[in-house]
Parts: sequence; structure tokens; C-alpha cells
Amino acid sequence: MNGLRFWKDWTTDLRHRDRQPELMDDPSLHEAAHRAALEGLRRINRISRSAAAVWRPIRQLARERGGQPVTVLDIACGSGDVAIQIAKRARSAGLLLQVEGCDISTVAIQVARELAAREGLTDVTRFFCHDVVHDELPPYDVVMCLLFLHHLDDTGARRLLTRMKHAARQLVLIDDLCRTRLGYLLAWWGSRLLTRSPVVHIDGPRSVRAAYRPQEALALAESCGMTGATIRRHWPQRFLLEWRPPA
Repeated sequence: MNGLRFWKDWTTDLRHRDRQPELMDDPSLHEAAHRAALEGLRRINRISRSAAAVWRPIRQLARERGGQPVTVLDIACGSGDVAIQIAKRARSAGLLLQVEGCDISTVAIQVARELAAREGLTDVTRFFCHDVVHDELPPYDVVMCLLFLHHLDDTGARRLLTRMKHAARQLVLIDDLCRTRLGYLLAWWGSRLLTRSPVVHIDGPRSVRAAYRPQEALALAESCGMTGATIRRHWPQRFLLEWRPPA
């Protein structure tokens, strides 16, 4: 059955976005299933080196600030694993970062707080509930989101990018999946190899089918006033969009 489902999905036309409801977005998802899915996503993020992709520009900005504290907001942070990894890297590098994360899910925020406490990082991290689609964002030096843009339709994506642009004093970072055949293959098999969560098994391939291609994301950012934004692809079939506000 899985093979037949894979073949049916593999032959789907990926020329256009195909947004389908993801189980993680369902507020009625049972807490145990939600926590298991978050654990699976943390494992996938480690293998994908998600924190490393955004750490490089953040580290560069922190060094440019000459020792001044830098505030970072991770939008739709999930279990906070990337935010926590950024805080750990900053501490090891002797850089002053205050890293915060927000998510609409109370379960995700609770897990993020538990992980931060376990790592001894509650002094440099903070996690709070926030609906970024409908509510404005407070100002931060760096505003970033990872693997969230594809959850939104074009209208919602423009709203999010506009809010990020207004909230970021120094840097906007958007890391997401590429809508490609190879990306789909990696999501389909990777989600099954790295986690037993059926939620991740379903949501992983759906995420790729809903994702933007890099040039589509760049055009979307520019339509929101992010003139001069840059984009680069990185492992595994992802892209990182960077934008700095004009001086």
C-alpha cells in the first residue's frame, strides 16, 4: 500500500503548489501524537543541519555588532530545537544572543520550554504563544522562520513576510523546502527512516508538494518590499532567503 501511495504521489505534477491540510496544523491533534511528531521533526532537523543554515548569517551579524546583544525571534518554532541550537552555538562562540521563539501551539511551546530548561538555557531563551498569521510581531534584530512558509497560501505568505520585514531591525531569514522530485523523494523516505510518527510520514511529503520553488519565494519576498533579498539552495533540497533592511 505504501509503495502504491508513493508511486501515485511521485507521479503528481509538481509544477504548481499543491497545499493539503497537514496533521500538525490540526488543533485537535492528540498531545501524545503531537509530541511524537515534534520529536521526529527534531531528528530530521538535526540530520538536515537546519540550525547551521541560519547560524552563519546570525553569527556574521553578531560579530558586526561588536559585542552588542542581538535579539532573535524564531517564528513557528515548533519544539524550539533550532532556537535552542542557535543559543548553544552563540554561548560557545562567546556571542551575546537573546533567542526567542513563538508558535500557535501550546503543546509545542511547552515542549520548547522543557528542552530549554534541560539544556540550561532559560536565561538566554524564551518561548511564547503567538499567532503570526493574524497578529503583529514585536521588533527584533533578527526575525526568522524555518519550514513554515509552505503552510500558507500566497495571501498568508505575503502577510507573514510583510510582518517579518517590519519587525526585523537587521535581518530576515526564511528557510524552507524546495518543491522538487528529489526533495519529495527525500521527504518521503527520510520521514520514514528517521521517525515512527505517522503524522510526520503524512506531513513530510505534503510539505514538499506545498512548498515554493526558490525563485517563487524570492519573487514573493520582493513583492512585499524586500528589495535586494538573496537566496541560496542548501542540503537537503532546501533554500535560505536572506534580506537586510536598507541602512
